[in-house]
Amino acid sequence: MTEDCPRLYPARPLVGVGVALLRPDGAVLLIRRGKPPAEGCWTLPGGAQRLGERAEDAARRELQEETGLVAGALSLVAHVDSITRDEAGRIAYHYTILDFAGLHPGGNVFPAGDVVAADWVMPEVFDRLGVCAETRHVIGLARQTLSLT
Repeated sequence: MTEDCPRLYPARPLVGVGVALLRPDGAVLLIRRGKPPAEGCWTLPGGAQRLGERAEDAARRELQEETGLVAGALSLVAHVDSITRDEAGRIAYHYTILDFAGLHPGGNVFPAGDVVAADWVMPEVFDRLGVCAETRHVIGLARQTLSLT
């Protein structure tokens, strides 16, 4: 991240990307974050867009960096405003996340980067993993977009 706008206590919202990668059997690829924000949470692969990088290219890069998978066709399906406040109420993190959807192109998943785990997860396991409502909503939109509902 640039010096003029760090990730922690940014001067403006930052752009993030996420990928809801689905298999025809209903499973979705989720990762467990190893760093803040959302450390320890199960969510979609993704991260920050870089200066000069197209949003879809950022989504592809983040997916590959975090899981080792190369995405096929992707469709923009949602945006999420992720705002995290500290105990004093100041904005610690603020991302506008563009979420893409795609079908699993094949290949094995290898968690890397700041990801401590990655796995194909069926919806009935979401409660046990604590998958948040926003992530579930994006996955639902991805299923609709890819005609997997």
